[in-house]
Amino acid sequence: MALNVFDHDEYRPPVWKSYLYQLQQEAPHPRRLTCTCEVDNRPKYYGREYHGMISREDADQWLSQAEGSYLIRESQRQPGTYTLALRFGNQTRNFRLYHDGKHFVGEKRFESIHDLVTDGLITLYIETKAAEYIAKMTINPIYEHVGYTTLNQEPTLKKHLPQSPDAPDGPVPPKDDRQAEERLTALVRRATLRESDLAPKYEKVHNFKVHTFRGPHWCEYCANFMWGLIAQGVKCADCGLNVHKQCSKVVPNDCQPDLRHVKKVYSCDLTTLVKAHNTKRPMVVDMCIQEIEARGLQSEGLYRISGFSELIEDVKLAFDRDGEKADISSNAYEDLNIIAGALKLYFRELPIPLITYDAYPHFIETGKIADAEKRLESLHEALKLLPPAHCETLRYLMAHLKRVTEYEKENLMSSENLGIVFGPTLMRAPGLDAMTALNDIRYQRLVVETLIKNEDVLF
Repeated sequence: MALNVFDHDEYRPPVWKSYLYQLQQEAPHPRRLTCTCEVDNRPKYYGREYHGMISREDADQWLSQAEGSYLIRESQRQPGTYTLALRFGNQTRNFRLYHDGKHFVGEKRFESIHDLVTDGLITLYIETKAAEYIAKMTINPIYEHVGYTTLNQEPTLKKHLPQSPDAPDGPVPPKDDRQAEERLTALVRRATLRESDLAPKYEKVHNFKVHTFRGPHWCEYCANFMWGLIAQGVKCADCGLNVHKQCSKVVPNDCQPDLRHVKKVYSCDLTTLVKAHNTKRPMVVDMCIQEIEARGLQSEGLYRISGFSELIEDVKLAFDRDGEKADISSNAYEDLNIIAGALKLYFRELPIPLITYDAYPHFIETGKIADAEKRLESLHEALKLLPPAHCETLRYLMAHLKRVTEYEKENLMSSENLGIVFGPTLMRAPGLDAMTALNDIRYQRLVVETLIKNEDVLF
């Protein structure tokens, strides 16, 4: 059913659905069938549930007494391999069992066989009993009704946490107000964020990672319980959104990174950083360029002469630690080349380059076009392939570099020289052999040079 979670006065939390939680409570419990005799060559990581090389038929007969009973046997068909025999649904199911320091039969890895069997029984029971329900979980999600709003309701957040599983309709409540603030789900945070008229509307995909949730958790997309002992779902590493793995495939690309999850400035995805700080461009780019232009663009060899590497690293650490409060003034760093070096280092350490991997081939092909007018047309089309935050940052940088060239007589930095410096810094292609990468350098230079010369018409 569609959930209307808003009224005109206050945010209303979603109704967490308890059906799958109840099914998990009903799932069969594991019953270890122990071997009463000594078994030769028993692997050290198996216990008394190991019965040696017995047939499927024997295993089936021994396990037929109780639902949830299990044992481990060595395969007769393939000696040296092991099988988990598990009783479920009045039949014995056999799974190839592996061990690499942890036990597993699929993607999930467990510290003990008991945990593996417990999780397996829960999964088998829920997926058997609720197959149709699970297939339709993503229909009518609560997520669509809880978007970014202009509501300012932070003082009321604490009372909107999901309820205790005693009810059983949600996670355990926090112990105090401070914990309540920390334990706010990403869903509730999304619903209470203010929108700024000046805030850029950049699209960002969620950075989902498989996650093990401690205690009962509910999916913040479909509001259903996330079942199992471990790896019950995925969590966005940037905004903290918790969802089922299958729900993650349909969640909109509207991640709003949380500064509690975005720990650094350098080596952070560019779009993630600007959304986390609610800015048009990375603050390190704005601050370094503003500092360089404030001190003057006449410095000879600007961007070509390297600053002292240890001090450049110090600037990086200052941004990672203090963000926009980092002090990069002349009082802290007298040499302007240190600030220029810190800016170049930021671009070099981006996990996805400013000119992205996907767009790289198109920009290189543009650099190969001899006709200047056609190259300009091609470059204009290539720019459309960049994510908005990347394109805006590139525009701002090129406008700055264009101003640098206006002082070429003093700083000796032409657009060609700046292209040589910034080409490999802004453009990187993964997986290229050394010879191809070497050949691409001249095209990288030409692309950046063209961007600088024509920034006023290209952006």
